[in-house]
Amino acid sequence: MEIKFIPLQTYGDERGSLVALEETKNIPFSIKRVYYMFDTKKNVTRGYHAHRELKQVAIALKGSCKFILDDSVERVEVILNDPAKGLLLDSVIWREITEFSDDCVLMVLADHHYDESDYIRDYNQFLEESRNEI
Repeated sequence: MEIKFIPLQTYGDERGSLVALEETKNIPFSIKRVYYMFDTKKNVTRGYHAHRELKQVAIALKGSCKFILDDSVERVEVILNDPAKGLLLDSVIWREITEFSDDCVLMVLADHHYDESDYIRDYNQFLEESRNEI
């Protein structure tokens, strides 16, 4: 599985730093939805799903968390802890998000609006559908 990070240009001076996110420029799709997670409790794992079509970019704005990504052939662990680096999440990739730091703020940009029918929430169903993609 190829893990794709998107470097995000940081601008700043003695006053602080700024990162601009622009669809089809440093974000490789049109942004239809933005959401973020914070105050995630200790020992909580989120995710446990894949998407049939949706593509996303995840950015740890503050703190850190770990993604476990699975394409039905390989499982890879990725730490997000840099607000100037986005993790590109392609469709038909199972994801679990864990080990949230106390201060973690995780933002996700998505190329579609919320659609429950796009979710694969059962791992065995994911395996079946992902093998049909290969």
